[in-house]
Amino acid sequence: MESRRRERVLEIFFRGLRGEDLSVQRMADEYEVSTKSVTRSINDLKDFLADHRELVGDTQLRYSHQDKCYRLYMDEFLSSKELFALVEVMIGARAFSKAELLALTGKLKRVTTPEDRKKLDELVRKELFHYPEVKHDCDSVQESLWQLVDCILEKREITIDYYRMDRKWVTHRLRPASVMFTDYYFYLIAFLTEGKREKHYYFRVDRIRGITIHRERYTKEDIPAFDEGLLRQRSLFMWPGKLQTVRFQFSGPSVQAVLDKLPTAKIISQEEGQYVIEAEVYGNGIKMWLLSQGAWVKVLSPQSFVEEMRSTIQAMLERYGPVAE
Repeated sequence: MESRRRERVLEIFFRGLRGEDLSVQRMADEYEVSTKSVTRSINDLKDFLADHRELVGDTQLRYSHQDKCYRLYMDEFLSSKELFALVEVMIGARAFSKAELLALTGKLKRVTTPEDRKKLDELVRKELFHYPEVKHDCDSVQESLWQLVDCILEKREITIDYYRMDRKWVTHRLRPASVMFTDYYFYLIAFLTEGKREKHYYFRVDRIRGITIHRERYTKEDIPAFDEGLLRQRSLFMWPGKLQTVRFQFSGPSVQAVLDKLPTAKIISQEEGQYVIEAEVYGNGIKMWLLSQGAWVKVLSPQSFVEEMRSTIQAMLERYGPVAE
């Protein structure tokens, strides 16, 4: 009898953690006991929470006279503003499948108050319904990420089956070094076990169809040292290539948007709405972004990059043919 009462107290606590409205009458019917027995269990739980503040923090069972039920409140619950911000970031990132996003959102909602949960449902219901998931080649981005993180921590070599950008199927044996996220996708940063071992490569995690984990381990000395924070700043576009310093003129309406987009960017000079900006970047991904800025941008250096931009723009013009008279 005593053990059953203890079990009931634990059940009530975990039901409260899941955000359930705890009705004394309903629980009495479920447990087939009197309402007095359920009330005693609730009081036992309230006493435990009050006597163990150093363990549970400000955790309380509060009674709602309006709804005639108890609800569990914790100071470590996410507030509605915190939860709303997190969910909006996940929706905007589009990094997960719709099923994964719904599962994550559901779990997050369980660690907030019942009132905030209802607010969140109303705020994001339509966004979740119309969520435009990014198409993935892997079965689960989360599962692949966790496998890769384990291999990075344990320093294990892996072989991946991978779809390249041109949809060609390739296999690589790698020493994984880090994972990063930018513009809808998670990326694995890794070094080859053969060939150009000193160069880091980027692989989109959602394009990895299979991961084989090998027994062979590697050490810090087996891969070149690199600063992940600095690499993130310079590899914003996750495009392979050498490090270069690009200087360009910008005349658009928001120079702050440029500085936000390019973490290494700095203003060299300014005159009548014309800004000269310099940024350090890896690879040629910067070219696509600069082209997206249209007539607001003019590349100044290096000269080889100026010529490349000119050639690309000329090719674009030729595709449209001669201007009609």
